[in-house]
Amino acid sequence: MRVNKKYSCLPAEEKGIHIINIQAIEDIGYDQHESTLLNSLSKNPDADCKYGLYFRDGKRKVDYILVYHYKKSSAGRTLARRPQQNDASGGSSRQDQPLPGKGVQLEMGDSEPHIDYHEDDKRFRREEYEGNLVEAGLELERDEDTKIHGIGFVKIHAPWNVLCREAEFLKLKMPTKKMYQINQTHGLLKKINSVIQKITEPIQPKVAEHKPQTVKRLSYPFSREKQHLFDLSDKDSFFDSKTRSTIVYEILKRTTCTKAKYSMGITSLLANGVYSAAYPLHDGDYEGENVEPNDRKLLCEEWASYGVFYKYQPIDLVRKYFGEKIGLYFAWLGVYTQMLIPASIVGIIVFLYGCATVDENIPSMEMCDQRNNITMCPLCDKTCSYWKMSSACATARASHLFDNPATVFFSVFMALWAATFMEHWKRKQMRLNYRWDLTGFEEEEDHPRAEYEAKVLEKSLRKEHKHKETDKEKLTWKDRFPAYLTNFVGIIFMVGLTFAIVFGVIIYRISTAAALAISSTPSGRSSVRVTVTATAVIINLVVIIILDEVYGCIARWLTQIEVPKTDKNFEERLIFKAFLLKFVNAYTPIFYVAFFKGRFVGRPGDYVYIFHSFRMEECAPGGCLMELCIQLSIIMLGKQLIQNNLFEIGIPKMKKFIRYLKLKRRRSLDHEEHMKKKQRYEVDYNLEPFAGLTPEYMEMIIQFGFVTLFVASFPLAPLFALLNNIIEIRLDAKKFVTELRRPVAVRAKDIGIWYNILRGIGKLAVIINAFVISFTSDFIPRLVYLYMYSENGTMHGFVNHTLSSFNVSDFQAGTAPNDPLDLGYEVQICRYKDYREPPWSENKYDISKDFWAVLAARLAFVIVFQNLVMFMSEFVDWIIPDIPKDISQQIHKEKVLMVEVFMREEQGKLQMLETWKDKDKRKGENCNNHSPRLSRSRSGSLSSCHSYPLDV
Repeated sequence: MRVNKKYSCLPAEEKGIHIINIQAIEDIGYDQHESTLLNSLSKNPDADCKYGLYFRDGKRKVDYILVYHYKKSSAGRTLARRPQQNDASGGSSRQDQPLPGKGVQLEMGDSEPHIDYHEDDKRFRREEYEGNLVEAGLELERDEDTKIHGIGFVKIHAPWNVLCREAEFLKLKMPTKKMYQINQTHGLLKKINSVIQKITEPIQPKVAEHKPQTVKRLSYPFSREKQHLFDLSDKDSFFDSKTRSTIVYEILKRTTCTKAKYSMGITSLLANGVYSAAYPLHDGDYEGENVEPNDRKLLCEEWASYGVFYKYQPIDLVRKYFGEKIGLYFAWLGVYTQMLIPASIVGIIVFLYGCATVDENIPSMEMCDQRNNITMCPLCDKTCSYWKMSSACATARASHLFDNPATVFFSVFMALWAATFMEHWKRKQMRLNYRWDLTGFEEEEDHPRAEYEAKVLEKSLRKEHKHKETDKEKLTWKDRFPAYLTNFVGIIFMVGLTFAIVFGVIIYRISTAAALAISSTPSGRSSVRVTVTATAVIINLVVIIILDEVYGCIARWLTQIEVPKTDKNFEERLIFKAFLLKFVNAYTPIFYVAFFKGRFVGRPGDYVYIFHSFRMEECAPGGCLMELCIQLSIIMLGKQLIQNNLFEIGIPKMKKFIRYLKLKRRRSLDHEEHMKKKQRYEVDYNLEPFAGLTPEYMEMIIQFGFVTLFVASFPLAPLFALLNNIIEIRLDAKKFVTELRRPVAVRAKDIGIWYNILRGIGKLAVIINAFVISFTSDFIPRLVYLYMYSENGTMHGFVNHTLSSFNVSDFQAGTAPNDPLDLGYEVQICRYKDYREPPWSENKYDISKDFWAVLAARLAFVIVFQNLVMFMSEFVDWIIPDIPKDISQQIHKEKVLMVEVFMREEQGKLQMLETWKDKDKRKGENCNNHSPRLSRSRSGSLSSCHSYPLDV
């Protein structure tokens, strides 16, 4: 039998608040004592409840909010009560009188003529669900008289006994009374640490949680039987707001509503529109003159402000307010940003080395020397003419800034940097696990998702319809096969679409280059390569930004049709699909320039054509590395500036402005509501809902790829990533504190699948940089020339060595330049970049032995570089322990102390039992020493003596 429910309304001067009191008793009549208590509130109930942070009694804290839409009838409502029997003993029936207040909630079962069937159905589901919540021990209070028209709020409070019960179920580690000393460093290390603390004191946040601690409370999973171990002197603050909201959310997830066709938890109710939102409250306002001190205000001042960009993050306070999962994200982002500092410094040194040696670079000097009079073959058929190599002087000099011997060193350094970063993060993660009492935490299987339960129900109903007896159903691979097939086809199609767009940009580059070559002005012809490259990269950037948003939505849809069982499975599958699509989208244009452009061109007289009219693109005389650098820098900086920063700032501001306009229009309709001050839950309802950490991690992982994968072509990538992350940390912090509803705190001991993705990118970076150095840059050809072909041991003659000769009489019909005298003289022999036999050779235009020598050297470099760097990375991984020594000692110390605590407790129990036995023995002896007459006169005294220990 379901519990009876009694709805009573709180009379107030300005608000009509519905308080739900659900009691498992037969008499649900109006309680006069409770009415007197509720009417005894102060004249300003909003101030008493701190404007929505507490129930109307000002004592019970609001731990969670449920929001729903409802329809008000224009004529107003009255409370209709059914007559109820007091008791089985024959009490007379009575009917509750209407209570004052603006809005009054109808009793369950009462009907409202102006609400349609769907609204009735939602209301019945809410009533049953809220009743089940109260059966679970929660306390509820309703508020429909708010400034937001048509929106009702249900405030939820978890009393002490419910918090204790759920903390025991969830195995929450709570601090005990026992405190112990944290091991401190001694000698030289202690002096070094004290010096470092003094130096870094100005950049430390001014929060209590960030100060170094010398003592720590021993933590133990909460148990109601062992409450004496914990410090319960202040029960109101024993469970903080983050823990309370987590406990309430666990109850909301497992509480069901059976009036629907299938069992529904809070996720299903939200998905079906029964409730429109569910969220915990922020601690209070973060700005204003008379704002009471709270963690949110402190976070806003010491963390979510651009003025403190130079300070460390108060990670412990972030964890205290938002939970471990969000705390780990910001801790990881902080470690990543710190590690970018040395990488940026080395990258700047490499770039400055290139700048300092550009005038000493012999190959670029030879290219810029007009006395060499090297005539190059046309870049396109008919419309393009012969050109001087010296016209590409600027490109050759710029290429040396990034294509120099220091680049190889920087690639090795960045590979080791990535390995060191991963090891440093693992150690930092273990320190946080120790500080946050997560050392023994193991994630338990989550509740099934609402969509999964609905699919299972649909399957079981089909089998019941066929009169089959079934056990507990679950979805098999056969049920998901159509979704898997759709996923496979969809991902292949999206990858193919990305390749098609890159191919379209290639066609644009080729056709635009041919069109600009027709230009009659010499300046127009000289800037063809720069113009084509810049415009093509901008097109690529715009397409990447658009497809990123599209692919994010498609990845979510593909994951939804798979119907994963738990939220964790859903998140991991979504991350994999989104990362795959966005990785291909972001890096395909860069891979084309690095490894494919200029590789399949052919030679003069025998070019490779696309659509029988467009020739494949060629690299500049200085190589494709400079173009790769331009491509990488524009895409990386464009994504960071437009997608990561402008979108994150602009879109929330725009949404906030739209909500403001809507609220302003509503307020103009009701001036009386406009004059009221908003409750905390109303203010939080107008904030953006929390959408998860996947977008935040994704943008940083893609950036990590830009920093590591092609760093050989752009040494300044770590510097730009560092500058972006300094802004990104404060931007994300400001968003979490001021723009978003407070997310439910989630316990986590690591960053999950993102760590494996980071390791995968680090391994891939070694291979890609090896190929970039050996095949895209001229580093290997220079080494081969220097040690095999140079006559005097210098780079003089290198440019001429890399160029082959072509007799212009061997052009195919219709491909020769229309204006062969454009340079002012007749050209007999033109040069092109390749290793081929000259026209006067017996095997003219065949690949020469120099090509095979260079190819062998390139492949050998890839193998040596990859294995050497991989070995060094593994060595770094092996030599740095995952768990810091002091943390492992502290964890062991905690275990020993906990054993000691329980041993003392057991000894105390044994001593108490011994004391009781001694008392029992002495009592028995005293009773036996009594005279028989006394014993007869006091009959039963002996038995009462023996019953003493039992009473105790």
